Amino acid sequence: MHSCGFGQVGNMGEVFARRYELLEPIAEGGMGSVWMVRDHQDGTVCAAKLLRHSDAGSLLRFMREQSTRIHHAHVVTPKSWVGEDDTVLFTMPLVRGGSVAALVGDWGALPEAWVRVILDQTLDALSAVHAAGVIHRDVKSANLLLEPSGSAPPHVRLTDFGIAAPLDQPRLTAATTALGTRGYAAPEQLDGADPDPRQDLFALATVGLEMLIGHPPPFTTEELPATPLGGLLAEARNPDPSRRPDSAEAMRSSLRELGAPVAWDPAGVEVLDQFAPGAPPPSPSLSSSPPPSVSEPTLVLSRSDGPPALWPVLLLLLVGVGLLVVSGLLLLG
Repeated sequence: MHSCGFGQVGNMGEVFARRYELLEPIAEGGMGSVWMVRDHQDGTVCAAKLLRHSDAGSLLRFMREQSTRIHHAHVVTPKSWVGEDDTVLFTMPLVRGGSVAALVGDWGALPEAWVRVILDQTLDALSAVHAAGVIHRDVKSANLLLEPSGSAPPHVRLTDFGIAAPLDQPRLTAATTALGTRGYAAPEQLDGADPDPRQDLFALATVGLEMLIGHPPPFTTEELPATPLGGLLAEARNPDPSRRPDSAEAMRSSLRELGAPVAWDPAGVEVLDQFAPGAPPPSPSLSSSPPPSVSEPTLVLSRSDGPPALWPVLLLLLVGVGLLVVSGLLLLG
C-alpha cells in the first residue's frame, strides 16, 4: 500500500487487496474515508469505507457496521469486506444523489412535501431496523442518502450503522459514555441511557426541523414552525421519552394522518447525480458535525445471509491479548 495521509485513508489509483481500485474520494471522517471504487472482480463501481483498525474504538465501529445487514429499500446494506495491513475496507451500494445535509445546504429550507416524503421513508426504514432488534443511534441528515431523482419524489437510504446497538443484549462493560452526535442525539442518549427506539425518533424529528428551517441544529424557539407537522416533530423531540411516539410505525401513522398533498410539487428542488460528468466535487467531510464518540463495547448481531465474519472478532481478541501482555510486562517492570 502507498502511504496514507493522516486524515484520508487510501490514495487515488491504489488497488486494495488486489481487488478494489480507489477511483475518487467521496467523504472523509474522523476514523476513515469513503471512496468510489471499482471492483476488478466484476467491473462494477460501488462505494467503500476504509477504516484503520489501529485502536479498539475504530475496530468496534467497523464490526458493528459491516455486520448489521438489514435488507430494505431505504437502508444501505454493506456488501463485502476485506482487510489488508492496518486497514479494513467494506463496500456498499453507491448512492449517487448526495445526502439530506447537502440538499439542505444547497437549497435551504425545503418545501413541506419534500420533508414529509423524506420523513415517511426514513420512518419506514427505522421500523425495519427496530424490528430487527437494532437501534441506529446516529440518525442525522448526513446519514440520510438520496438516490438521484431530479424533481421527482426523493428516495432516501439510511446509512452508517457504526455505533448501532442491539436491544436486550448485555454490555461487555458496565461503563456508560455518551454515544451519538450532539444536536441530534436525544438527551438521555447523551447521558448514557440504554438504547431505545425513541432515541432514533428524537434524532429524526431534529432532521425534520432542519429540513423545514434550513439549517442544522440548534434551533431557536422563534424558528420552530407552528404547523401540524411542526407539532408532530416537537412531540417526537420531547425531552421525556415516554411522551414521544411509541414507535417509528406510530410516528409514521401520525405523519400520514396529516394528509397528503393533492399532487407532487417539487417547487424547484432537485436531487442530482453527484457523480455525473461535470458535477461539482463532493464535500470533503462526512458531515458538518464531529464524529460520534465510540465507547462501551456492545455485542453486534450478524444479519448476513452467509456465515458470520470471524476475522474482526479474532483481531479484537488479539488486541485484547496484546493489551494484557503489555500490562503484565509493565507490572513486572
